[in-house]
Amino acid sequence: MSNGHIVTGEIFGTAVLILLGCGVCAAVTLKRSKARDAGWLAITFGWGFGVLGGAYIANGYSGGHLNPAVTLGIAIKTGQWSKVPYYLVGQLVGAVIGAFLVWVAYLGQFSAHMSGLEAAEGRDARPAGPVLGVFSTGPEIRNPVQNLLTETVATFVLVLFILTQGMTDGLAENGMGILLTALIVVGIGLSLGGPTGYAINPARDLGPRIVHALLPLPGKGGSDWGYAWIPVAGPLAGAAVAGGLYRLAFT
Repeated sequence: MSNGHIVTGEIFGTAVLILLGCGVCAAVTLKRSKARDAGWLAITFGWGFGVLGGAYIANGYSGGHLNPAVTLGIAIKTGQWSKVPYYLVGQLVGAVIGAFLVWVAYLGQFSAHMSGLEAAEGRDARPAGPVLGVFSTGPEIRNPVQNLLTETVATFVLVLFILTQGMTDGLAENGMGILLTALIVVGIGLSLGGPTGYAINPARDLGPRIVHALLPLPGKGGSDWGYAWIPVAGPLAGAAVAGGLYRLAFT
């Protein structure tokens, strides 16, 4: 894979991942969305399908990492680091693009949500609230140690699952591995996503958080930069543990 192919594949794949993933968060959160209040099950499957679509799009060009934690785990497994910067650039750029496209797709809903139009029309008297949750994760109980451990454990499961796919003949080559990875993302969301919203991907959280900070949404609330390091450090730590354990136990 050339460096250009890696960057291009990761941009397109990660953009689709974030568009569908943050898109389902917007659908469930924003006023005047037909899917409002669809719940956690909808969110977890939305992110799973985002992984499925994005990884299939990127697979032929870059291998479809879409996640700095996955890239780190694979680099530790293989000992090949030269391509890592190209993956990281593509992933962050793609995440920013995907989050921006969510805002474009839900522009009317963002306006209604932020302006209080619903209450004025008598459609929905509930407070609008901040929209950071459409873009980035946040803890239900703010405890940095617990939050960091949750993200570390959840990402460890994801990355170890991906690394061990190569132990089954043909699984990584025939495309079935992508489907199974999408399903494990759904499973992680259902089982381990409750405490923090399961970033399990530094680019997934950081890119959209940057977009939230830059968007012209009056009254949108802060971008919670004090928490932003956890969905970056936790997934990277989980990936490092998974990669190291793979080398120790599976090779």
